[in-house]
Amino acid sequence: MLRFNAIVAWCGALIALAAPCAAHEVYVTNEKDNTVSVIDTKSLSVVRTIKVGKRPRGITFSRDYNRFFVCASDDNAVQVYDTATGTLLHDLPSGADPEQFVLSHDGKRLYIANEDDAITTVVDVATRQVIAQIPVGVEPEGMAISPDDSLVVTTSETTNMAHLIDTKTNTVVDNILVDARPRHAEFTPDGAKIWISSEIGGTVTIVDVATHKVEKTIQFEIPGVSRDKIQPVGFRITQDGATAYVALGPANRVAVVDTRSYEVTHYILVGQRVWHLAFTPQENMLITTNGVSNDVTIVDTASKKATKSIKVGRYPWGAAVRPQPTHTSGETSTETR
Repeated sequence: MLRFNAIVAWCGALIALAAPCAAHEVYVTNEKDNTVSVIDTKSLSVVRTIKVGKRPRGITFSRDYNRFFVCASDDNAVQVYDTATGTLLHDLPSGADPEQFVLSHDGKRLYIANEDDAITTVVDVATRQVIAQIPVGVEPEGMAISPDDSLVVTTSETTNMAHLIDTKTNTVVDNILVDARPRHAEFTPDGAKIWISSEIGGTVTIVDVATHKVEKTIQFEIPGVSRDKIQPVGFRITQDGATAYVALGPANRVAVVDTRSYEVTHYILVGQRVWHLAFTPQENMLITTNGVSNDVTIVDTASKKATKSIKVGRYPWGAAVRPQPTHTSGETSTETR
């Protein structure tokens, strides 16, 4: 009986390995072309191009993936599109020069960094109304929200701060000094830490959420690359919280960081001036946007190696992944992790 069970398990493993991977879609904003390139992750090719507003930067999906939001920075608008058709549905009142944004986990509120006005705008997605405009530092850009939706972070590039905002009161509760020109922020999956990249400082700062204190500052050294070219911008942390991938701008590398030891374990060569990153749902593939080489790089996360370059529009900036349904045993499920 034990041998029979082992054979069944072995056969099941073979079937799982033979099953085709789901083809997801990667949406990439192209600043200079005013477009979004849609990449199929199975064919690894651009399958359609969607015209959007001027200088698109940040991009994200609604929680059901039926709509996507784009920061059309030079149109001073957050635009909302139908995912299936690529049709513009409406604009949201975003404030001046929206750079990045983050959607609450319940999908009800959008928090937007307005670079020109030094504010964070809070928008009710359903009513399309501004709930609050919160003064922050000069040139806000990065946005992050805690897993429980209680805390929002805005980074200000010129003030060199991370501003912590209480989402119940829509007020700043603390200002944390980091290194020069902070660009991106993310909470760890457990909500215990905030990671903040500093482009000119060349570092990533780790902040303890409970104390609001800086716990660690990570620096990067790449043989043969001058320090001034190592400019951390976008990054992603795996769902298990064990690994972070950090885009290093004109260094043309992505750093792989062990989040327990804060040690850099790998540097992955990608396209020119890598900006932002996105994972596929299974996190087996990392996509990088490369602003100067006008392409994205596909990184295999198991081998920590770049496997393919895909041409997109001019100055690709942001990326977001739309999971596609996977079919097993006659049932349909959508993987969203």
